[in-house]
Amino acid sequence: MEKPWLSVIVPSHNGERWLGATLQSLVDQEEQGIEVIVVDASATEASLKIVWSFADKLDIRGQRRLDLRSWTEKTNFGVEQARSDRICILHQDDLWLPNRCAKLQEWLAARSDAVMHLHPSYIIDKSGRRLGLWRCPLPSGPTPVPAPVFFERLLVQNFISIPAPTIRRDAFLRAGGLDNRLWYTADWDLYFKIAALGTVYYDPSPLTCFRIHKDSLTVLGSRNGGDFRRQHEIVVYRHAEKIAPGSRNAALRIALASIEVNCALATLISGRLDQLIKAIVSVLVLGPRGMQRYFFCSRIVDRVFPRLRALVGGSF
Repeated sequence: MEKPWLSVIVPSHNGERWLGATLQSLVDQEEQGIEVIVVDASATEASLKIVWSFADKLDIRGQRRLDLRSWTEKTNFGVEQARSDRICILHQDDLWLPNRCAKLQEWLAARSDAVMHLHPSYIIDKSGRRLGLWRCPLPSGPTPVPAPVFFERLLVQNFISIPAPTIRRDAFLRAGGLDNRLWYTADWDLYFKIAALGTVYYDPSPLTCFRIHKDSLTVLGSRNGGDFRRQHEIVVYRHAEKIAPGSRNAALRIALASIEVNCALATLISGRLDQLIKAIVSVLVLGPRGMQRYFFCSRIVDRVFPRLRALVGGSF
């Protein structure tokens, strides 16, 4: 078989509601040379039946692996099975926009040295309505993002949506893949590890959609406040050493304040207000420059405003 130029890994678990639209967004690329690997651990074969229905439209493989429970295990397995040099992760409820493959081919041809290509994503609700644009606070253009800039800003907050990166497969494997102990922050951890191995490029064109809904893993899992906090702290302290010593303490203070805000927002979703005051104080004590840096790097408006729209609209 001819080697594909891109492998799309789809970890799946009881995702019948969304999976058809997700796979159709790959069909809409009208692009040859893409393989799709769906790794499913659903209670029934309903998801795999959807996968099989796309067999005449996509180069697609579906595997039912009940032993791989977490999305990280399924993704790591899928990357190991991939035949191409570049991989993308596409969760069962997210989407690609029709021109994504065309753009990716342009970028890969012009910037083949990259270990990772990034771009913004639209945030959509359960019905697919666009609620906002989730951007990265990174310089865009034909030159790589400077590593110190990437690491300092990423330490504050994971500003990369899961469907956005295109990653070199050998870099993914060399980095050890996703950490199966991090159910919430494994992708954040991965981006640090990948960027440490080579150049990263950012293009401002939004090419994917990240879906928010009340049954998502991030919403359900964030209800365990203690574990939710630990997930963030593990990544921050694990990668703080990538920041230059002269900037590390300031970056760490902002990152810890960002954790307080994230934890407060998670409790708000559960209807609790007890951590909100602590989060506000943690940001205020950063001072004017620190606050400005927090708001810029965290993309707090990009992330929160669409969720508020969904909440007010009754779709979250």
